[in-house]
Amino acid sequence: MDSSTMDSSITNSVVQGVEEQTSLFAKFWHTINWNQIIKMTISAAIQIIFFLALFFIVRKLGNLFIERTFKKYRAKKSISPNRLNTLNYLTQNLFQGILGFLVVYAILSILGVPVGSLLAGAGVIGLALSLGAQGFVSDIVNGFFILLEKQIDIGDVVELDEVSGTVVDVNLKTTQVKSFDGTLNFIPNRYITIVSNKSREDMRVMIEIRLYPNSDMEVVNQVIQSVNARMVPEYPQITEEPTNSGLIDLGSGQTGIRIIMYTLNGQQYAVQYAFFQEYLNELTKAGIKIPIHQFNITQP
Repeated sequence: MDSSTMDSSITNSVVQGVEEQTSLFAKFWHTINWNQIIKMTISAAIQIIFFLALFFIVRKLGNLFIERTFKKYRAKKSISPNRLNTLNYLTQNLFQGILGFLVVYAILSILGVPVGSLLAGAGVIGLALSLGAQGFVSDIVNGFFILLEKQIDIGDVVELDEVSGTVVDVNLKTTQVKSFDGTLNFIPNRYITIVSNKSREDMRVMIEIRLYPNSDMEVVNQVIQSVNARMVPEYPQITEEPTNSGLIDLGSGQTGIRIIMYTLNGQQYAVQYAFFQEYLNELTKAGIKIPIHQFNITQP
């Protein structure tokens, strides 16, 4: 057999193989019901668009209903604003979470995904991971009791163990506290063991002013009384008028006076510094010598 005959045989074999593959593909192509696929695709797309539109409408109406409901409670003033803000935030998150889950479930069902089987599998996986999720469960349980017992609300000034600041978020998993220097602390609820809330009752303002032992206490008392008589009416947040202890031992060999008053929660710091500055100014004007190192503004 010459070379030309062999080349022709190989060419025919290749062509025949290609024709067979093309024929198989053509048969497969013709077995596809394109009309049915197009109908199913259009139907699924319409259903998905419908559920997405319904989701946005229901979310909008639900949030509006929640806002109006809490607005009515705010008008009654029977519940603290901080408490209402916390409950409002949690209600909206819960509502949107449930709504989002339902929409995802509906879309997956439309696409033919076996959601029930996936949820069953997720339950098995969750059971397997439960031993490693004890911390998460502790967070949820502790967070539940923090909210149930109204220990803290958004906007409260608190001390949580070693963290102090203003509460900016409370949920079942974590509590967010913004420190006075601006640091945002994310605290897992299981680590919250002691809650000191400074935003529930009237807060004490204690001002200690160092004086020399030979200071004219009659003049000092007159100055303090004069400042109190002038400034107290300017601060309606003061709930209990100042009391002056007279000359006392402040400890560490220091003598001075201690003024104590009470204010609405959250107002103690502004009142404290305003009165402290005015006391110092007026005592200096009256000729009372003040030790240079006045470091004794006591935290409420």
